Amino acid sequence: MMTGAMNVKKETAPSRERAAGPWLEGWRSFKKSKISLLGAGIVIFFILLAIFGPLIAPQGINEQDLAKRLLAPSKEHWFGTDDFGRDIFSRVIHGARISLWVGFFAVILSVVIGSLLGIIAGYYGRWIDTIISRIFDIMLAFPSILLAIAVVAVLGPSLQNALIAIAIINVPNFGRLIRSKVLSVKEEEYIVAAKAIGMRDSRILFSHILPNSITPIIVQGTLAIATAIIEAAALGFLGLGAQAPAPEWGKMLADARQFLLNAPWTMIFPGLAIMLTVLGFNLMGDGLRDALDPKMKS
Repeated sequence: MMTGAMNVKKETAPSRERAAGPWLEGWRSFKKSKISLLGAGIVIFFILLAIFGPLIAPQGINEQDLAKRLLAPSKEHWFGTDDFGRDIFSRVIHGARISLWVGFFAVILSVVIGSLLGIIAGYYGRWIDTIISRIFDIMLAFPSILLAIAVVAVLGPSLQNALIAIAIINVPNFGRLIRSKVLSVKEEEYIVAAKAIGMRDSRILFSHILPNSITPIIVQGTLAIATAIIEAAALGFLGLGAQAPAPEWGKMLADARQFLLNAPWTMIFPGLAIMLTVLGFNLMGDGLRDALDPKMKS
């Protein structure tokens, strides 16, 4: 009996390892890259900063003191103060919550819409594929920032509308990615077999095709968050995103541009926050691509 139990354990352990094989192997490959771990560390740092920011910030984001306007960095104000005497360190910390919120939710929205359209286009083909693909082509014909500006101009300048605009301009990227994946996956034998036994299209799409297309979505989504943060900062800089007195990094850069020569710290620290956050997501995205893409491994 003991021998049989040991044999069962020996048989089940490898089977579990095989079941989690691709993801476990991807994690091991990801851990080997110090650059990827650095990127993940930067991302985690800013996520924690966004979550616990109000507990860390020494002052309120709109707490003004005109007697202390445009003070250089010091022990009292680590990043200095702006033209209203507000603590830049506190505002940069709170800005992390806004930028990450826009980045994550804009990408989630674009992933949902783009994946749905891409799956439908790739699976059904014919005139449906033609219409959806042409819509993607038209959207990609415009520079992304110009298209975002046009959307915000129609909806009105606000942080929520900037999020919607960023989500819209990223839909074609995910749609074309998933469409190309579906075109290859739907020819696999298990998909043909599922059709032969009369399985519904909805079950085939969401139970078989979508799970096998999730890897490129994860990689592209990580890189898209970095792009969304830059686009949100650009819209904020142009006055089309977050409105005053919200401590959004792009808006902070726009408000501080007139003080570039006599108070450069008002622009340096929000700019560094944008650069480091985008760098972290890009490094992590590159690491995920190298770890999860079989072609990169070969």
